[in-house]
Amino acid sequence: METHEKIRVLRELNKWSQEEIAEKLDMTAGGYARIERGEVKLNIPRLEQLAAIFQVDVWDLLQSGKSGVVFQINEGDSGGDISLSVTSDTQIEVALIKQELKHCKELLAQKDKEIELLRQIIQTSKSE
Repeated sequence: METHEKIRVLRELNKWSQEEIAEKLDMTAGGYARIERGEVKLNIPRLEQLAAIFQVDVWDLLQSGKSGVVFQINEGDSGGDISLSVTSDTQIEVALIKQELKHCKELLAQKDKEIELLRQIIQTSKSE
């Protein structure tokens, strides 16, 4: 995932508009949109501002390449310890999937409420 894609995903995960981020950066919304499209090269001060806004390390924004998962198994007296290391790209993708899942659960809860209200309306109309 490229830097500009990470920036867009982080903004979306925080449910911020491009205008809100542009305001935090003291720039126009169009200028910020160009950042997300990868049309401008970011300087270090701008990257530091973005990292501060999203509360991530500048290095996390800069790292690119394939995402991956690394497992490390250490055998010992306790039967082996397993550690899991996830690259930054994968962490962002997992966060995005969690956000989508949360949204789906909210939609299902809303639909359940609507179904219950319809049942009540039907019940009320039958009793009249």
